[in-house]
Amino acid sequence: MMTPVMSLHDIDVSEFLTVLDTCEGNVFLVTHEGDKLNLKSKLCQLVGLTRLIEGGKISEAFIVCENKEDESKLFRFNLLGDSTKIA
Repeated sequence: MMTPVMSLHDIDVSEFLTVLDTCEGNVFLVTHEGDKLNLKSKLCQLVGLTRLIEGGKISEAFIVCENKEDESKLFRFNLLGDSTKIA
């Protein structure tokens, strides 16, 4: 069973989607209410992120990745907050 690897707070949505597009495995956005959306799906991105966005930023959610490299990539983005620094 996958467990949340990080909590996202106040991130730039456009930058987040740029990094997300480079992920190889499934990446899930999990809310405190228990909603689980596969962010590799553009439809889920639209539905899920629209509901979570407040003032152009994601208010709060958890990320769960199937791929360890994706976890590292998204963790670095969450830490640094800049997709241009993510290799």
